[in-house]
Amino acid sequence: MTQQDPSTLPVPRPDGPGQASETPASPSPSRTTRPWTPALLYFLGFLTVYLLAVCTPVGQRAENALFYLGAGDMRNAWIYPWSGAAYGSTPLPPLELSHISTLIVGLGVIAVVTLVRRCWWQGCAAAGVVVVTIGGKEVLRAVLPRPDLVNASEMLTEGSFPSGHAVIPAALTLGVILVASPRIRPYVITVGVLWHACIAAAVQALGHHRPSDVLGSTLLACACYSLVTWLLPTAAAPDITHSPRPLPPVALALSAAVALAAGARSDTLVGSLVDAAAAFVCAALLWYIATKDPAHAPKATNR
Repeated sequence: MTQQDPSTLPVPRPDGPGQASETPASPSPSRTTRPWTPALLYFLGFLTVYLLAVCTPVGQRAENALFYLGAGDMRNAWIYPWSGAAYGSTPLPPLELSHISTLIVGLGVIAVVTLVRRCWWQGCAAAGVVVVTIGGKEVLRAVLPRPDLVNASEMLTEGSFPSGHAVIPAALTLGVILVASPRIRPYVITVGVLWHACIAAAVQALGHHRPSDVLGSTLLACACYSLVTWLLPTAAAPDITHSPRPLPPVALALSAAVALAAGARSDTLVGSLVDAAAAFVCAALLWYIATKDPAHAPKATNR
């Protein structure tokens, strides 16, 4: 028999069934390969909401009209007994003056979980998401004016974009999921999304904020979360969260129900539905970024 040169022998390919690839796995995505565009897109969405709803006469008239649909009394909101405004009532965090204590407790939970799980990079990132989001809200609230374009009443010309109360559950939820165990992370996201839907609807029903305010808060939290996760080292970058199959539809259905209940008013059906719809959009956006955001580039593994 004649001997063949080894270099001319066919090289087996791993395409066939049952064959394993001998090619080494590609390295995990770094900041140069993980997409940074989601952070930019969320921030552009934030600016778009501001420009359309706050800086145009049409946007101002549309949102101001929501305040005139009802009698303007916050006691007509179903959630009023849990708003903290009622005498002797305990506010639902972070409503009324409970926002500072809510932030402290939330950061404390992040710190404790970080110490227990020893996930130092994720813990720093989680705290960074909360601090950058809240700090960004304070700065933007101060520098973004609300021009009076429609000769509205004085109480409707005060700046309220973005919502400070609505941004807290969004920021804390996105922070906690960075340090949460992958096993319980889907359920942490579900609780956070329901909390965010409730607060986003409640601050509208109580007359504190407009739909654009809560949408702006959610988009700001998403932008800060995307930016912080992109800046994380490769080894600490979060993966896509794989939820049990029934959980997403159940979570979104519950979010819609919570938004309807928290946004309901006894004096206006249309206003209640608009508030609930805006809150549900916020909840859906928070669920999306926490579970499917492209910044969560999955790490390559051997097959």
